[in-house]
Amino acid sequence: MYLSQVVSTYGSLTYAILFTIIFAETGLVVTPFLPGDSLLFAAGAIASLGSLNIGIVWLLLVIAAIAGDTVNYWIGYFFGQKIVDNPKITFINQDHIHKTEQFYKKYGGKTIILARFVPIVRTFAPFVAGVGTMDYKKFIAYNIIGGTLWVSVFTMLGYLFGNIPVVRENFHYAVFAIIGLSIVPMIYEYMQHKRH
Repeated sequence: MYLSQVVSTYGSLTYAILFTIIFAETGLVVTPFLPGDSLLFAAGAIASLGSLNIGIVWLLLVIAAIAGDTVNYWIGYFFGQKIVDNPKITFINQDHIHKTEQFYKKYGGKTIILARFVPIVRTFAPFVAGVGTMDYKKFIAYNIIGGTLWVSVFTMLGYLFGNIPVVRENFHYAVFAIIGLSIVPMIYEYMQHKRH
């Protein structure tokens, strides 16, 4: 687990590193590749060893997730349409934008909550909300609920199960399984929608 090496090397600075990564993954539309789910799970697992305080981890990462989505919303609100319409801007994947727009057509504002559990889409959901000028009060309510749920689910799973020997020895598989389980309901809903 690479995070344990980070903790042993950087100590209390690990909190700032975790905050920065989660903030960037949710707050910057150009960084959807950063680890979100797996980092939250790993942070919970490391906290269960006593190396990190689970209360501080949880609070900081909830704040990072909410603040990140908020910044991403305002980037979309002020600059989004110019970015989307400019063919010279190639660092934003238009397919990701389109996929996120499809989520909005299906789930409406709840996309802000549901997208938290879908890698890539979660980075683009607040940006697209800003481009579409979703009412900010509505957005921030969904943002707070989604950010709190996302951080709580993955850090608590890590805290409770991350240091069971079989999970620890197969950590990457456990993370993939968790991510897979989180998107199964979305796939099911999508398939049901296509049938009708």
